[in-house]
Amino acid sequence: MSSDAGKGECEVDVGGGVYLGNARPFTLIAGINVLESENLALDVANVLAAECAQRGLPWVFKASFDKANRSSHLSFRGPGLDRGLAWLEGIKARFGVPVLTDIHTAEQAPVVAEVADVLQIPAFLVRQTDLIAAAAKTGRPLHLKKMQGMSPRSMANVVAKANALGARGVIVCERGTSFGYENLVVDPLAFGTLKALGVPVTFDVTHALQLPGAMGPATDGRGHRVFDLAVAGMSQGLAGLFVECHPNPAEARCDGPCALRLDAVGALLDRVCALDTLVKGWQPAPSNTDSKEAM
Repeated sequence: MSSDAGKGECEVDVGGGVYLGNARPFTLIAGINVLESENLALDVANVLAAECAQRGLPWVFKASFDKANRSSHLSFRGPGLDRGLAWLEGIKARFGVPVLTDIHTAEQAPVVAEVADVLQIPAFLVRQTDLIAAAAKTGRPLHLKKMQGMSPRSMANVVAKANALGARGVIVCERGTSFGYENLVVDPLAFGTLKALGVPVTFDVTHALQLPGAMGPATDGRGHRVFDLAVAGMSQGLAGLFVECHPNPAEARCDGPCALRLDAVGALLDRVCALDTLVKGWQPAPSNTDSKEAM
């Protein structure tokens, strides 16, 4: 991890020549929520690779081999560790792209790190010290999702913990905050608070559109608002945009109501790439409030 650029502008090397930094052109972290089949994963990766190459945009492929935090025990969870990692390894080799996936137990960390370039700590587990310690020990960068019930400022404790436990690079992800029952909201001021922690900040726009538990045994969502929320978040000058997509969200086996249609990826990238260039071409005057934000 490099921090030569100053507070709030450090960079994390995630492999494959991809660096995440708040002052750099943003990186797209995209894929599918859960691995449904190898062919679907390859189809999605093929579209993402083409769209990013067309725009010269760095990207990371994301997919989960197991969704351990589903609303119902009857919900689809994925292909499991061994088969899922084999599929991710195939995508990594075929497209030459770094891959990101989440872990749920400390025992998974060293095994997953043999394939994944970035280990993601799910929002519900981001305070689990043993999990973060095991992930940090692998030497892989960590993508820490802010828990829905945590304030942006309280993520300072999680970042400090990860660093103290030897994490090679830390990235923090905003994914919405609980607002009453079955609703999430995104506070635009949260991004500045997270950036003041001195880490790259990403925005998981699709999960921020969830309506948790609104369908009883499943989560509902507002996937038709991806463009609106993505623009709002990316206006803050972020290191990365996290998007889950699917050829047919209505048939997705997890979080379909939040997903972006795969054929809309290009239009979204056109909009956020232009915005990212505009925002990062303007440098605000130094502020004396960053230290207060991080306290």
